[in-house]
Amino acid sequence: MKQVLTTCPYCGTGCTFYLNVEGDQVVGVTPNDDPRSVNQGILCLKGHFGYDFIDRQKRLTTPLIRKNGELVEASWDEAIHLVASKMKETIRDYGPDALAAFSSARCTNEENYLMQKLMRAVVGTNNVDHCARL
Repeated sequence: MKQVLTTCPYCGTGCTFYLNVEGDQVVGVTPNDDPRSVNQGILCLKGHFGYDFIDRQKRLTTPLIRKNGELVEASWDEAIHLVASKMKETIRDYGPDALAAFSSARCTNEENYLMQKLMRAVVGTNNVDHCARL
């Protein structure tokens, strides 16, 4: 069995654990008991048992965009270009304060920092919020 060190995706605390992998399947989780890790060998229930979403058939693995009223698969380049062009159009027509960002407690502190930096420094709005519930 191979073990892959990773960061828990369920909140911004940054707990680390090992994904136990057999073949190409995740079969379990082992907490990282390194005393320097933030969780020091302890995981919440979601971190310990919430890995089964990885292999779900209904999991989105590619962007979807709406064409002629229907959601269709798109490349990442196409989806990013569409979002960027719609954001530029909105800023041009209504100003930067017409946009807002709502970040997630599932993101790391660094990811949340980057989100607010993008909105404030690039877009030009202070309309940034966060769902901080740990």
